[in-house]
Amino acid sequence: MNNKPILHHLLILSQHFEVYKHLIEQINLPGLSILALSEPDQAIRMGEKFDMVFGEPSLVSQVLSHLPNVIWVQSSWAGVEPLLALNMRRDYILTNSRNVYGQMMCEYVFGYLLLIERRILTRWQSQLKGKWDNSTNGTLKGKLLGLLGVGTIGAKLAATAHHFGMNVYGYTRQSESCGDVDKYFHGDSWRDFATDLDYLLCTLPGTSATNGIVDIEFLAALPHRVWLINIGRGRVINENALVNSLNNGSLAGAILDVFEEEPLPPAHPFWSAPNTFITYHTAALNYPPDIASIFINNYKLFIQGEPLLYQVNFELGY
Repeated sequence: MNNKPILHHLLILSQHFEVYKHLIEQINLPGLSILALSEPDQAIRMGEKFDMVFGEPSLVSQVLSHLPNVIWVQSSWAGVEPLLALNMRRDYILTNSRNVYGQMMCEYVFGYLLLIERRILTRWQSQLKGKWDNSTNGTLKGKLLGLLGVGTIGAKLAATAHHFGMNVYGYTRQSESCGDVDKYFHGDSWRDFATDLDYLLCTLPGTSATNGIVDIEFLAALPHRVWLINIGRGRVINENALVNSLNNGSLAGAILDVFEEEPLPPAHPFWSAPNTFITYHTAALNYPPDIASIFINNYKLFIQGEPLLYQVNFELGY
């Protein structure tokens, strides 16, 4: 009887390949051979060797058609759009990175919400002018936060909003799993969701169903006092419509971390739009130990024949 363990060949394809290789190797996972690279061309030359891939979808998408034996891809990102293109194969298990960005997203979002309510920049400008500014602050307590999408990140944000005494609405496709959302909305009820908000926070993934969901009509339904924050995907918002809303004062302002085109082109009107903060897709950067842990846990499940965590539905896009 042959008790020799099955050997799996893992390709790590990432800008941080050395870090990820070290983090995974130190666990001594059974039956795993690892090659770590940063350049897709190197992987293509050795394609048939690998049955597993771990790395950034932007790189993995360049080599996947050259890896005929791949049965599982672990994305180091939450978003997997490069692997969902119509010309990409789908005959493998795709898992993404979840439950690792919530804390950093909360720091980002509530840092800006507090900046707005506590009038931090206004007071700083008064200080520079030597002007005593004891005007009244705003407060997050009692304000209404609308979550456009309530996944794992949205759930964390909802809990933090309750910590500050905010009320939380959630607009989702159908799920109502987060107990920190005070009221849910679905389908055609988006106008009821939008009407009374103080802050609109977009956390949706970029899919065919979410593209342009924040359009002219949606923006027009928002009160003029609303600040819009987008930490999901740029193409969820009709950018021209948002620029117009900011320029004509029908929105209070916007905090934008993601865009349809990145880097944002120098001539884009967002650069000069009033009351707009641009943060260059930095709201929640990858922390390699957390991302590597997802692969490690999934590999243990894989060799035990158990379902993997955070599997992506190719049709839904998340």
